[in-house]
Amino acid sequence: MTAASVRLDVWLWAARFFRTRSLAKQAIETGKVDVDGQRAKASRGVQVGSMLRIARGEEIFEVEVAALSEQRGPAAVARALYVESDASRTARENRLAELRAARAGYQPPQSKPDKRARRLIRALGDIDAS
Repeated sequence: MTAASVRLDVWLWAARFFRTRSLAKQAIETGKVDVDGQRAKASRGVQVGSMLRIARGEEIFEVEVAALSEQRGPAAVARALYVESDASRTARENRLAELRAARAGYQPPQSKPDKRARRLIRALGDIDAS
């Protein structure tokens, strides 16, 4: 690719941050993607060296554009299009670890309570009421 810039939505799609270009465009329009600290439009050109902040679900990526591409390729090629900062990587991994730990505390029951368990649940409810 010899172009000096690539559309932001195309680059995000090619770098595999979003599954489709329309999802990338929607994320840009809703303010989940910043270019060099500013909100951007989907048609904005991205150059090598641009700093992007991408919020995708619970994850926040802070990356620097290392290469340009208008084609979506394999994941190994997509990872070569950007360099994620160490601070961003550690913050993202810590946030995911916190979410996993929060989910690990609650274990939903395998089945509906049987007759005896329902009676015990009702009895506990009566204790709280008095």
